[in-house]
Amino acid sequence: MKQCECCAEKCEEDEEPRYWPLILSSIIMFAGIVLQNSSVEWFASISIFWYVAAYLPVGLPVVREAIKGMKGHEVFSEYTLMTIATIGAFCIGEYPEGVAVMLFYAIGETLQDKAVDKAKHNISKTLDTRPETVTILHGNNNSVVSPKDVIIGDIMEVKPGERISLDGILQSDEAFFYTSSLTGESVPRAVHRGEKVYAGTLATDKPVTIEVTAIYEKSMLARILELVEDASERKAPTELFIRKFAKIYTPVVISLAALVVLTPYIYSLINPAFTFEFSKWLYRALTFLVVSCPCALVVSIPLGYFIAIGAASKHGILFKGSNYLDAILHINAVVFDKTGTLTRGVFNVQSIDAVGYSEEQLLQWTASLENQSTHPIAKAIVLMAGQKNISLQSVNDVTDIAGYGLKGRIIEHEIAVGNIRLLQKMGVDYPSSLVDTSGTLVACVVDGKYAGCLLLADELKDDAIQAVNDLKSLDIQGIHILSGDKQNIVTDFANRLGIKVAIGDLLPEGKVKYMQELQQKSNNRTIFVGDGMNDAPVLATSNIGVAMGGLGSDMAIETADVVIQDDKPSKVAMAIKIGRRTRHIINENIYGIIGVKVLVMLLGVLGIATLWEAVFADVGVALIAIANAMRINKLS
Repeated sequence: MKQCECCAEKCEEDEEPRYWPLILSSIIMFAGIVLQNSSVEWFASISIFWYVAAYLPVGLPVVREAIKGMKGHEVFSEYTLMTIATIGAFCIGEYPEGVAVMLFYAIGETLQDKAVDKAKHNISKTLDTRPETVTILHGNNNSVVSPKDVIIGDIMEVKPGERISLDGILQSDEAFFYTSSLTGESVPRAVHRGEKVYAGTLATDKPVTIEVTAIYEKSMLARILELVEDASERKAPTELFIRKFAKIYTPVVISLAALVVLTPYIYSLINPAFTFEFSKWLYRALTFLVVSCPCALVVSIPLGYFIAIGAASKHGILFKGSNYLDAILHINAVVFDKTGTLTRGVFNVQSIDAVGYSEEQLLQWTASLENQSTHPIAKAIVLMAGQKNISLQSVNDVTDIAGYGLKGRIIEHEIAVGNIRLLQKMGVDYPSSLVDTSGTLVACVVDGKYAGCLLLADELKDDAIQAVNDLKSLDIQGIHILSGDKQNIVTDFANRLGIKVAIGDLLPEGKVKYMQELQQKSNNRTIFVGDGMNDAPVLATSNIGVAMGGLGSDMAIETADVVIQDDKPSKVAMAIKIGRRTRHIINENIYGIIGVKVLVMLLGVLGIATLWEAVFADVGVALIAIANAMRINKLS
């Protein structure tokens, strides 16, 4: 895809050379057929040379590829089949058919290449919406440059209706941006000063200034484009089988074609009453060869998967390979993380309970330490400190205790903040009432003593209930929630969602253990859906790991098999639908192609089908299969 994007002008220049051999060959061949049927006397003596002239423009490239394959020990290829069939047709005097087979094969190949190029171009055009220029501010002066010439730290200006060229940090006040190029979401997203914005998004309501944080090649959109391109390298089992099948299938059909000639010959030796006509049976064998060409399968199946990956990306769902499109078919259990996955992950501090210190002091210490974390709970606490104009203090010797909290030194005090498990781990006495608190609790320990806690609340995402209902409509009943939050909080959310299995109080290793036990049960194929921050081990453990991309979570993109760019859990069901739809259409192509080919093969052996029907069974069916694969693009 990159190659096509980078050499767009060259691709356009190559269009004419791609078609002129087809046009030349067609003119010569049809003129020859007219002359032959007009009983022109002089044409009979030169007909072979006439048709050879028609054959060469389209036949030479195929013959060259056949010879090249033989030198590379790839004797049995589609090029070999076409070469044997057309040369054989010339040997028995069927000149127009010999040219027609190669001509229509070349037309089919050209149209197939065109379809593949169009699919790639559509994906690139849909995703890569970055403008070709960017306005950079230099004091009071502006300069318009190529995005590739911008460096990190430059300030760019984007007017309403313009797209952002590069990733950066918003320097203006709150503004709204369309993020459909990254997420497929049509509703504008509000971004505040200091938050990230990404290349390809559209400024909507006012001019904004943005500090560039990534060069052109490292932007989020560039990474998505690279991800979609690389996905074509990870083949689905169906693709791998078709390619292996073609390598075995081709020599088999050549052998069968030989038997079409040899069997009646041997029978004629046994039964003198049977008259063997070599040219008749060779013609039938050649028809058999043309029909048997496997290019329709080899081209249409990978194209179908590639189109599906592109269709999914338009909806903000990134499959890291077509193998995951196949794997998602068999999923019968979906396990959700809670915070940031089913819930917004946008916490609000509801209350502060300080013991031995003022609320302001407790909030200052807690926020100072939580400022070292990127967790949504930590961000909420830091935000509240800012709203109350409480300055943060410097923290030394910070230690992240996975699944528990953080520990560090502020001036002369040893401070630790985290959940109740942290208090238990440190052997700190705390009020028993904390255990039954309904809400997310962050406790603070100062110099080994309990100093109070902050109570926070989260809320369900708008489409969380829809996500669960959509999965149930797909007959996926095994829906679970795993969370490190307290059991009573997790149970409350599960009840609101209609999920029966909800496990709380889990450390990261506890989630991994649960997933392993779930997968050990017979016939369980699992998806784990997490926020990609601290769920890397369990994402890797599941059959398919789905990460909420968060518009740029590096951990999500690196760890998961599927990335949901707009953080909507309802996209999990859509991903499964795309996988099922893709496989359904690909199966239609496989059965349809094989069915038509087998039928025409039998008719050819019986002498009913000619080389003209064989051309349809090869080229025509391939084009129909490609057109059918394009239907995947119409997924809603």
